[in-house]
Amino acid sequence: MLAIIPGANCAGCDYSLLDLGEKAVEVLMAVDIAYWPTAADLKLEDLEKLPDGSVDIVLFEGAVNNDETEEMAKLARRKAKNLVAFGACACFGGIPGLANVASRDGVLQKAYVKTLSTLNPNGVLPSKLTRLGDEELTIPEFLDTVKSLNQVVNVDYYLPGCPPPLKLVADALAAALSGKLPPKGTVFGSMKSVCDECKRVREGKRIMEIKRYHQFIPDPDRCLLEQGIICMGPATRGGCDAVCPTMNVPCRGCMGPTPESQDQGARMLSALSSVVGLEVEAGLGDEEVRKIIEQIKDPLGTFYRYSLPRSILRRVWGARE
Repeated sequence: MLAIIPGANCAGCDYSLLDLGEKAVEVLMAVDIAYWPTAADLKLEDLEKLPDGSVDIVLFEGAVNNDETEEMAKLARRKAKNLVAFGACACFGGIPGLANVASRDGVLQKAYVKTLSTLNPNGVLPSKLTRLGDEELTIPEFLDTVKSLNQVVNVDYYLPGCPPPLKLVADALAAALSGKLPPKGTVFGSMKSVCDECKRVREGKRIMEIKRYHQFIPDPDRCLLEQGIICMGPATRGGCDAVCPTMNVPCRGCMGPTPESQDQGARMLSALSSVVGLEVEAGLGDEEVRKIIEQIKDPLGTFYRYSLPRSILRRVWGARE
């Protein structure tokens, strides 16, 4: 039995399952769908009525950002024999986790009051309970801190990526269907970095300038980082066959931190400083190095695009004020 439960997500992981093609049909024919709101006309109450621990595989997609997704995460854990964090948002907090750069009230103020396109002169913010005459309407309440799935419940397996690479999805489903799942806690992916899978040539070049991707067309054969483009490959777990660098696009880090790293952003900062640091040996002073580093636009959003809730930082605490 299989259930696919959405959290705070864009549904990209959901739709990517269809890219499995005939393999998806084989899987669907081999399992009973307990819950999958995107594809099956099953109601939440159908899942709630099932005995706890009766669903063989539960794929949970998305981060946990409000009280409803938090309850869905707990429901997924109760019903699942094997709970899989499916996609970068479930594994690390993902793009929704960037809300942790602000407080709950700060996020709501920005979204509903301060944006230039918003007309809200009374500053009305979403409220969990609204009364309209005799009727009561409720909506989910946004949490102060966005969380990854394993910050709410215990997780058995992790399938990272935005969306997860199809090969890894196929491997995970095949293992589940055959009853040969790996040990609990396994991350479906490589034990090496994206750089180890990347075929681009590294020449030990020193970074004299950090460039943005739209400013020039990079050499398709040379390391993007050595061309001055921030590529998260050194700090990111492999398993995707370096598909983005292969297409001349820098890695954004969606597979999460490398196995030996506790913090993806800190690992990337270390990799970047080792390249820029060579300039110090060449006679470049601290001020020159500082100017190079200042060319990085949105460092937090670059280095923690997918992993802020799971990082050592977890959130920007000063933003609570």
